[in-house]
Amino acid sequence: MYSKLFYFLFVSGIFFQLNAQTEVEFIKNYLEQKQSDNYLLLNDFSDLKLNSKHFSKSTDVNHIYVQQTYSGIPIFNAIGNFALRNNEIVYAKYDFEVNIVSKINSQSPSLTPQEALKSASIQLGIGQLGNASILKTNSVNNLILSKSEISIDEIPIKLVYHKSENGLLYLAWDLSIHLIDGSHWWSLRVDALNGRILEKQDWIVNCNFDHSSIINRKLRVPFVAKQSEQGFSESIDSPVYNVFPYPIESPSHGPRSLISNPADTEFSPFGWHDVDGAEGAEYTITRGNNVNAYEDRGNNNAPGYSPDGGAELNFDFPLDFNQPAQLYEDAAITNLFYWNNVVHDMWAHYGFDEASGNFQQTNYTGEGNGNDYVRAEAQDGAGINNANFGTPPDGARPRMQMFLWSAPGPPIEPLTIEAPEALAGGYDGIPAAFGPALTAEPISSEIAIAVDSNPDPDENDICEDLINSDELGQKIVIMRRGSCTFVSKIEKAQAAGAVAVIMVNNVLGNPIAMGGEDTGITIPSIMISLTDGEALIEAIENGDLVRGVLANNGPYQIDGDFDNGIIAHEYGHGVSNRLTGGASAASCLTNEEQMGEGWSDWLGLMMTISQEDLATQGRGIGTFATSQPIEGVGIRPFRYTTDRNLNPATYGLTNNPSLSRPHGIGFVWATMLWDLNWALIERYGFDSDLYNGNGGNNINMQLVIDGMKLQSCSPGFIDGRDAILEADMLANDGANQCLIWEVFASRGLGWGADQGSSFSRSDQVEAFDLPPNDVLSCSLSNDTFGFNTFGIYPNPAKESFSLSLTNGNLANALVNIYDMNGKLILSRTSDNNQKVDIQTLNSGMYIVLVESESKTYTKKLIVE
Repeated sequence: MYSKLFYFLFVSGIFFQLNAQTEVEFIKNYLEQKQSDNYLLLNDFSDLKLNSKHFSKSTDVNHIYVQQTYSGIPIFNAIGNFALRNNEIVYAKYDFEVNIVSKINSQSPSLTPQEALKSASIQLGIGQLGNASILKTNSVNNLILSKSEISIDEIPIKLVYHKSENGLLYLAWDLSIHLIDGSHWWSLRVDALNGRILEKQDWIVNCNFDHSSIINRKLRVPFVAKQSEQGFSESIDSPVYNVFPYPIESPSHGPRSLISNPADTEFSPFGWHDVDGAEGAEYTITRGNNVNAYEDRGNNNAPGYSPDGGAELNFDFPLDFNQPAQLYEDAAITNLFYWNNVVHDMWAHYGFDEASGNFQQTNYTGEGNGNDYVRAEAQDGAGINNANFGTPPDGARPRMQMFLWSAPGPPIEPLTIEAPEALAGGYDGIPAAFGPALTAEPISSEIAIAVDSNPDPDENDICEDLINSDELGQKIVIMRRGSCTFVSKIEKAQAAGAVAVIMVNNVLGNPIAMGGEDTGITIPSIMISLTDGEALIEAIENGDLVRGVLANNGPYQIDGDFDNGIIAHEYGHGVSNRLTGGASAASCLTNEEQMGEGWSDWLGLMMTISQEDLATQGRGIGTFATSQPIEGVGIRPFRYTTDRNLNPATYGLTNNPSLSRPHGIGFVWATMLWDLNWALIERYGFDSDLYNGNGGNNINMQLVIDGMKLQSCSPGFIDGRDAILEADMLANDGANQCLIWEVFASRGLGWGADQGSSFSRSDQVEAFDLPPNDVLSCSLSNDTFGFNTFGIYPNPAKESFSLSLTNGNLANALVNIYDMNGKLILSRTSDNNQKVDIQTLNSGMYIVLVESESKTYTKKLIVE
């Protein structure tokens, strides 16, 4: 059956290719008819080029993204978005340059691509440029250069026109450099005449959260997973993964489970470990068509260790949070692999599929570009209290980095000196990113200096051969940091029989995490400061017996690979970046008012929602990673809730300079999307089937994804709102227009709101009004959102109330009644007349949650 689908889509794709020119001409004709409205001259759109395209089943439209060019040279981010249905453009968003000829400064570059790259590397201060050879020539002005010893990935470079602040269009080389240390993935426009960097954007979206932004930190009582048996149960079909499955947000929210065969049959038809589109897994590690998950504690930005599930693909690994994260890396990487795949599969059902630019090694349908699976790096050593996602255009591999988070309390020194008495006490140290981790099991021994063949006896950095190997057996060996690799030095101590290594920093200040590629290190190692280390070395050289104990007694760092909301959030950056402006654009969400962080928060919330949740309950982001209780705010200013007392954010808040950008800006947008979700749930109920359900939450998921596809490049809040409204018109014939307007208007994004320039974050004007009646007849209701498809009456009620559901019957439905703090007060079953007895309730306001078959409905109730 799938082969027939493959054939159909493949042939359809060829047909669509053959008609690309026809579609572009169709769009040109449309623009010509609109000239009086858009002020474009004929030669402004005479050279449009197809950038990308795909079909959306939900809206029944073909999305065509065209690039404005002049003499074949693209104008950067001048992308037109056109929705076609039945040979008609039903929606269009474009921000093309007007009167191009009068604005360009040149049509011929003075610098070669290699010269532009060299100039950029000098200005970025990223080191000596290696040989920049041409690997591929797409055209004379569109090349692929080698990594040139400065980039993790190959370097694409092409001529573009860059729009300057003065409105002129400067000829520039557009290129991207993924820095070797992985800290930035620069997208650059370099003046093609003089080599000056005109614009610099980072494709890596960092979610930096320093301690000052983490409030109410408390010691979490973690969920302690039972030790899993390594034997494989024959009653469970392979593959199997022991994870915190969706919709569980984190170990604080629920237990781990063994999940069997979770790959979606439509969008991962050959399983999660396939890459060739044929039956049978190509990998038995946490790698496959959608993601390659591995550890990167050494910050090597290259595949490190991955757990192996064997021929049966059994990824059931033990987990105990009461030990260092390195010791449960198998479980962590498995959870990261599972969640990346689930996000891939789930959102493909809502339109983030192969044709629209999703992340896959092989595109089974032949649509879109492959070779862009996610590189998911667990326990990344590039920092702490962070996570990020870098999104290049379709066909280039993105990268997700998941970090460890600070332990909930001050660390206990890993090194204790027992003798001599003058040095006795605890010492700070940082474990290496390679080799085995320290455990609570102490390593106690005499400390001995490693001596090498360097003629300077004070050097002892072990960059030369050891000359006292016979003195180091069963000792904790101390050595100085030097010019050779950490791994090579520790290997020598290990070969001499050392039980552990203490590395002494060679510069003042705090020690660092030693990085390197583990080639078989079997002993633990830490680095201590120069001051502490030299004191120990001096004592040993003076003949003192120095004894030490190495142990990790906690508190242990928190592994972000188990905060599933953050994993989904990071992946969400890839979704919004690929869908906004089309899959071939990667820089459409770099403007000041862009809402990328909001879509990411929303995506994580939607994947971790459950039928027990209430609209008025607060939802934090990252509460597990930040060691907060689940009732905490996490990493946002307020919790996400429809309760304005808990979350008072409105559109006007985006003008506040104290609100961070982009995270704070995104928070306001996600607040509105979360309100929209609950308004739709109130109208249509909640469906726990997040893949194929038809509840209000599913409708919300579809509308927001379709809105991303319809909005313009560099959108602001008004653009995002209007795109969601248009998505409802195309998909649902506008059935939810009033509901959507009421939600946005209630948060200040009403009819009279004005976003100003989406490139400014200080010119937004909020308004709480609805469209005029001659545009759309709606009125703000007394209830939260004012829809009565599901209802309770009378309301207020005294002794009982009845349930109503359009086109449905709620007789014998389970009715749970909560107070406004989310505490369950009463549980009843409605009678045959859909009536509920509430004589035992005190006067006040309550939340009524009704469960019927696979749906849940919520409503506020006032009891008199």
